[in-house]
Amino acid sequence: MELEAIIGLEIHAQISSQTKIFSSSSASYFGEEPNINIDPICLAMPGQLPVLNDQALFKGIKAAMALNCTINKYSHFDRKNYFYPDLPKGYQISQFEYPLSEKGYLEINVDGNKKKIGITRLHLEEDAGKLTHFNGGTLIDFNRAGVGLMEIVSEPDIRSAEEAVLYAKQIQQILRYCDASDADMEKGMMRFDASVSLRPIGEEKLYPRAEIKNLNSFRSLETAIKYEIDRQKKLWAENQAPDKNTTVGYDDTKGITYFMRNKESSDDYRYFPEPDLPPIILDDQYLAEIRANLPELPEQKYQRYLSELNLSEAEALFLIEDRELAKFFDQVVELSGDTKKSVSFVLSIMVGMMKKEGLHFSEIKFTAEDLAKLIKLVNEGVTSMNIAKGEIFEEMFLNGGDPMEIIDRKGLKSISSADDLEKICQQVLAENEKSVHDYLSGKENAFKALVGQVMKATKGQANPQLANEILLKLLKQK
Repeated sequence: MELEAIIGLEIHAQISSQTKIFSSSSASYFGEEPNINIDPICLAMPGQLPVLNDQALFKGIKAAMALNCTINKYSHFDRKNYFYPDLPKGYQISQFEYPLSEKGYLEINVDGNKKKIGITRLHLEEDAGKLTHFNGGTLIDFNRAGVGLMEIVSEPDIRSAEEAVLYAKQIQQILRYCDASDADMEKGMMRFDASVSLRPIGEEKLYPRAEIKNLNSFRSLETAIKYEIDRQKKLWAENQAPDKNTTVGYDDTKGITYFMRNKESSDDYRYFPEPDLPPIILDDQYLAEIRANLPELPEQKYQRYLSELNLSEAEALFLIEDRELAKFFDQVVELSGDTKKSVSFVLSIMVGMMKKEGLHFSEIKFTAEDLAKLIKLVNEGVTSMNIAKGEIFEEMFLNGGDPMEIIDRKGLKSISSADDLEKICQQVLAENEKSVHDYLSGKENAFKALVGQVMKATKGQANPQLANEILLKLLKQK
């Protein structure tokens, strides 16, 4: 019997707001001293009332729109009741019956084909604190308690671990482009729960699933799903297919999942409307303003790079991977007016030096304006492309600085005086009689050799166009 995997993801992404979702405490927790960004609301002190953070709502709506969700003009918060030490109230403020948004989708590229993954809902909720276990006890840090979360729930449309990673990576990219979440998994800002079940190919019904909790890297997401698929296949082969929904953990060291408990249902959480928060009621004008100001999203940018800038697929994919790098590139293109040289400098020279020096894009010491100015100086004949790509760019990369100032300080201007350059060309022709003879005999490559000798004699500072013109004029006189 041939089986197929049925996979759905719940992605929890922290909203990039300065304060928590229902209080004015700082939302910063990574690297902070434990329990310093806390307040009576996130600690559930008696008599304290939550207030919705407008910025968290705004960013949640932006993310939902970017994921093609329908925004519900009416939504409200609910109490989701469960008991853990890092949940001070004994319940989580979340959304259940009336979420902020629903019925979205995301397209991923699977083996060159577009595949649509349905998104059931994107809703808002609060994060819990953090438990640190050690021999003899457990410590609780409440800095994270009350930080705003978006929970993005997919339909069970994913069929492999690889598809799950593609989908998750694209979600992360979109959230970053929208400035809705930093989605930094190393800081716990993005986490996954993956539900995995199997069924015979051709059947439509869903079988009991195992939900793998709290996966915090793309590698863990992929390896955990693969292990769980293999585990369930063995059970099916032994006629012991899962007969109930379960919650499992994942041991990253051993690469295995392990049973935690039978999965709770919505009834177990005893949802009921949050009495201390009013419903969220949105009007058309507010939603239209947000939609009108959505940024260019990764797929849109990718298509623009292909159709308008004629970049290769590899170049376009590389650029959209990093929102800030793509923004930098767009600025260089706009300011310089030269796409071809912008691609050469950014994707070949700059990225190459970043790899060589072990630097991230955020660490470079010059601006898009500086690089665009260098490209213009090349196009104006102030300096040559070879010198710009070499000595000038290296100085900018290592120490920063205005390219014109570097050119003046190091004496790197092109030789653009026709008289001076003609004397050098005459000398080159006199010293390279064979190349002159070859060119006059119809060997075009000999001309390139003569140009190379002129550039060598001038240490790359000859104006290339002018050098070509003078050489041709002198050769016609032979």
